[in-house]
Amino acid sequence: MDIKQDNNRFVVVKDSEELGFISYVPNGDVLTVDHTEVSPQLEGQGMGKKLVEQVVQYAWDEGKTIDPQCPFAHSVIEKTPEFQDILAK
Repeated sequence: MDIKQDNNRFVVVKDSEELGFISYVPNGDVLTVDHTEVSPQLEGQGMGKKLVEQVVQYAWDEGKTIDPQCPFAHSVIEKTPEFQDILAK
């Protein structure tokens, strides 16, 4: 299973099949994370959290902050102390 970046999304791909994604809208120095979705066959395996971690790492690498409008991404970021500095003010 791979996670690839594609058109303002990070996508979980296995055998050429898309099994999940997290999408964001870039706006200057802020990435608005608007949706996270994982296939039922991956639920409970931590893949949603891995997708949030990918977009957080991308924001850090690019010097951007995140506005987590997606409830799942917001929850993961709020519960992860090391992610607090990524939140847009």
